[in-house]
Amino acid sequence: MKLTIIGCTGSFAGPDSPASCYLVSGEDAEGRTWRLLMDMGNGALGVLQRHIDLHDIDAVLVSHLHPDHCIDLAGLHVAVKWDPRGWGADRIPLWAPSGTHEYLSGTHGLPADPGMTGEFDFHTWVPEEPVRMGPFTVTPFLVEHPTPEPYALRIDYDGPKGPSTLTYSGDTDACEGLVRAARGADVFLCEAAYHEGRDDALRGIHLTGRRAAEAARDAGARKLLLTHLPVWNSPTRAVEEAQEVFDGPIGVAEPAYTYRIVRTPAGRPACRPAAPVGP
Repeated sequence: MKLTIIGCTGSFAGPDSPASCYLVSGEDAEGRTWRLLMDMGNGALGVLQRHIDLHDIDAVLVSHLHPDHCIDLAGLHVAVKWDPRGWGADRIPLWAPSGTHEYLSGTHGLPADPGMTGEFDFHTWVPEEPVRMGPFTVTPFLVEHPTPEPYALRIDYDGPKGPSTLTYSGDTDACEGLVRAARGADVFLCEAAYHEGRDDALRGIHLTGRRAAEAARDAGARKLLLTHLPVWNSPTRAVEEAQEVFDGPIGVAEPAYTYRIVRTPAGRPACRPAAPVGP
């Protein structure tokens, strides 16, 4: 399984990265490559096209309905509906919290019927109900964030070279659902939008590096990859906070990097960064 960072800046797009968007890819037993998108925040649609053709999207997985995680789906709708050459592909499967169709239709002032049903095949997450997508099994877990139905997403990959597991926190504070989603994950892609000391009064919204690491430790995750850092956060500080409580490998998501996620013997890294893709 490969994880490509399309965007990883927290809360809004930064000068060097779009907001949250992650491309997960992997081959099935027949050698076909499947491509799933986790979230599609501000600025993601343009950068995504440096990595794949939009026709190659097999599904979009939305963690929650905040603009920095889903607003560029409004642009993807335009790309599908109005391409004068024709789309030439099926509707894009879209898995998301309930109310997503109405939310996205509202971005263009569209009536709910038909809304965006001609471009997206809408599906609603059911907490902890797995969904099979090619060689991937995606399981949503409810977490803690001030929006209806925020989810962490666990992706179990059954590939020709063996299984591996990636967990994505979405946006959340510390909670039981997050730990359960990350249980035994090879890579835990986890937000760290806050800093210890600076943001202690803000709870039920985001994690600090330390709280992300506590979740990784309690879940027995093998590697922690911090993401969703706003432009005013220090990546070094986030890692230092995490190192206080988690003794496994810790990194910070880098825009345009592709990480190969593998299941290796204990004590060895569970993901390796490849060279960055694109400018």
